[in-house]
Amino acid sequence: MKKFIIRAVAGVIFAAVLIGSIVYGKSSFGALFLLVTLLATSEFCKLVKEYKKTTFSTWLAVLGGGYLFIATFMAVHGWNVSPLTLFTPYIAVVAYAFIKQLFDTDSKPLDNYAYFTLSQVYIALPLALLNILATVGAEDNNTYYWLMPLSVFVFIWCNDSGAYCVGCTIGRHKMFERISPKKTWEGFAGGAVVAVIAGFAMARFFPIMNMWEWAGMALTVVVAGTLGDLVESGIKREMQIKDSGNFLPGHGGMLDRFDSTLLAVPCVVLYLNLIGVL
Repeated sequence: MKKFIIRAVAGVIFAAVLIGSIVYGKSSFGALFLLVTLLATSEFCKLVKEYKKTTFSTWLAVLGGGYLFIATFMAVHGWNVSPLTLFTPYIAVVAYAFIKQLFDTDSKPLDNYAYFTLSQVYIALPLALLNILATVGAEDNNTYYWLMPLSVFVFIWCNDSGAYCVGCTIGRHKMFERISPKKTWEGFAGGAVVAVIAGFAMARFFPIMNMWEWAGMALTVVVAGTLGDLVESGIKREMQIKDSGNFLPGHGGMLDRFDSTLLAVPCVVLYLNLIGVL
């Protein structure tokens, strides 16, 4: 009972901070997700180093991921700096991280190159793309609107809640038992239904997209988010760990909290671009 209360309180605080930071404005949004980027990248590097005994520089990976978020934030909010100037320091960090391996005689270069790159592509890039979602629906004299980033998380939470309730009651057919024994196709369908209903509700209150476009976004989040969850579960299963960290009591680490987001955000950006909203 005590563990349940701790988990519930931590979950409420996490959701409140997330929602509040997104809705309050671009400064709080940027500060929160810059912190998430730094912590998630660091957590990933720590896990990889413990498991694979890699020697690539964690601080360079964190620096690169953090700068990528900042540069994208500045670019989408119209800072009077050319994209080439903005992203040149990031290119320099990545190049230096690779060149540095040439002078590390005790390292495994291929593993170091691969996992450093993965820290940027798997963690930093999707979180940086949240900045692009935050421009959708912004007024002409503004570059920030909270609706799309918050909607991604609302759909993820609706999917998780629906999948859990349906999966626990009527779930019989396993999705990927080798990776996640508790996930079922019935739960997946239940989560999709709840998320689509939330999409219909979004269309009622936020008509920047029609009902079916909102439903399409909800399904995009459901499919990509579920795959993101499974990807992280596969990583943890290979490493034989239960949680990626202990950042949030009862909820695990940063990667545990944002695993669905890491695939959902790029897919939503692609979806909105395909339907002409972005």
